[in-house]
Amino acid sequence: MNTDPATPERTAPKPGATVTDVDAIVVGAGIAGIAAAARLRRSGVTDVLMLERGHDIGGTWRDNVYPGVACDIPSHLYSFSFRPNPGWSRRFSPGAEIQEYLRTVVRDEGLTPQILLRTDVTAMTWHDADARWLLTTSRGDYRCRVLIVAAGRLSEPHLPDLPGLDTFTGTALHSSAWIPDLDLSGARIAVVGTGASAVQLVPELARVASRTTVFQRTAPYVVPRADAAIPPDARAEFARHPDALNTHREALFHEFEAGHAARVAAGPERDSLRRLALDHLAAQVPDPQLRAQLTPDYEIGCKRVLLSDDYYPVLASDAAHLEPSAIVAVDGDEAVAASGRRFPVDVIVFATGFASTRPPFAERVRGRDGELLADHWAEGMTAFASMLVAGFPNLLVLDGPNAALGHNSAFAMIEAQAEVAAGLIARLLAAGADDARDGTELLETSVADEAAWTQQIDAAASGTVWLSGCRSWYVDERSGRLTLLWPGTATEFRDALLVAAEQLTVSARPLPAA
Repeated sequence: MNTDPATPERTAPKPGATVTDVDAIVVGAGIAGIAAAARLRRSGVTDVLMLERGHDIGGTWRDNVYPGVACDIPSHLYSFSFRPNPGWSRRFSPGAEIQEYLRTVVRDEGLTPQILLRTDVTAMTWHDADARWLLTTSRGDYRCRVLIVAAGRLSEPHLPDLPGLDTFTGTALHSSAWIPDLDLSGARIAVVGTGASAVQLVPELARVASRTTVFQRTAPYVVPRADAAIPPDARAEFARHPDALNTHREALFHEFEAGHAARVAAGPERDSLRRLALDHLAAQVPDPQLRAQLTPDYEIGCKRVLLSDDYYPVLASDAAHLEPSAIVAVDGDEAVAASGRRFPVDVIVFATGFASTRPPFAERVRGRDGELLADHWAEGMTAFASMLVAGFPNLLVLDGPNAALGHNSAFAMIEAQAEVAAGLIARLLAAGADDARDGTELLETSVADEAAWTQQIDAAASGTVWLSGCRSWYVDERSGRLTLLWPGTATEFRDALLVAAEQLTVSARPLPAA
């Protein structure tokens, strides 16, 4: 096994050059990819490449630079447990600060030499003959024994198919493709969508625009954010006493874990969360007609619950206007609403989310017998232990099927997956290093085990708020299954992965006869 991360093989080959062989490849250098590479390195697996199509690491926090972008999980919880940051400036960190934190983690974990940026992976193909994955990229071909796909679920913007948009004379863009030097002074702006990005964007845009119109298909639940700067003396105290920081993080984790109760069954916890949101709305929107338009018509928690202290006040003032219907067309310089109303606009901002239930990377992954991962997931994403897919040996998908949460930090889920994945890969490579083996060891699950895991998730999801009837990015629109969220707690997820890992075996098989 190659243990030197600075060997000449780290230099990207030119297209048409010989194939570069490594033990493991991680596709994606966002939070999940960084976690995977760091855990592999800490497990002694260092012959690793990270392939990232972007110009920098960071994933979501590299791409989303729109005004007001920030986290909605407390900073000390929205970070790696193995790399706590005592220096967060605010309770809810702005996006640029999170991105800088991730850069620091990459540097301090020694991952920089392993990363190839601006490397688009166009195909990932399993070759049974030599038990290897072959990756075709914009920089050449790579081959590995084990492949981790950590491309994320919020990487491909979803844009509505609007008649007339192609003839719009102004500027149209998705919130994740923000133009930093875009001059919005005095502009007439349409914001399409009312999700997490929109509630952060709208107050910022309304400060500079002559008119901001929000097209609302569905009203969200919004609860108080209560953001605040973290005083310098508190930051210094955390730096001096890491145990205090760990204790604070642990307390936050358990506080957010308790929020799961409101999602799984009707009762006092859900009633309390609903009352918090509706009281917040009533306190900030005195006009009864506007308040009625901003009142959700579904159960709280079915969609993502949003945090904001300034979204409602902006809509309640003359700074922004709520259009309580969807945008259905663009006609010249006018945005046309389902209500029939028309709004002259200079800029259209689509805060319309991402292709979450149908990850585009699945169209690029072929397993045994040429099966396309997208076809395997034709009725929704599935995987044993939320990572292993039958028919796709030595492949682990991170932050994929049922690996997200609706109530706690994504870092908790990603770390659990990365820890288990690194342990499995170390086991696989150790078996391959045995002189009696030929390097064709396989880590794979069966169709039966994948189906059984899926049935358990479906049973646990039944009756939860996520399947109570609203339309959300948590639920696959083809099958109606909850495919994005884990229906339990983060603690239960980690425990389930550890049990599942014990069930998996590394099997050796002979190479086909020449």
